[in-house]
Amino acid sequence: MSLHEQPNREMVCRRCKTLYYPLLNSATACRFHPSFFVSRRHDDQQRYYELKPGDPPYAAKFYDCCGAEDPQAPGCSAAFHVSYDDS
Repeated sequence: MSLHEQPNREMVCRRCKTLYYPLLNSATACRFHPSFFVSRRHDDQQRYYELKPGDPPYAAKFYDCCGAEDPQAPGCSAAFHVSYDDS
């Protein structure tokens, strides 16, 4: 029996790392960022942003897709969950 014939088997989404059941998967079930959490360039474009005293360690970074500065920000895109078993 293949994995796709086991709809009650809990799976892990490779995008959002959430456990899900294939039968409950929907077009908006997976929230994720389609781009990377990247370092911010300084306004002069010659160097990277430097942290100031009191800045959280991720203040110099953001999601390139939506600009969110918190690494725990909910995903800005939604789609079906995708299993590690899917090709």
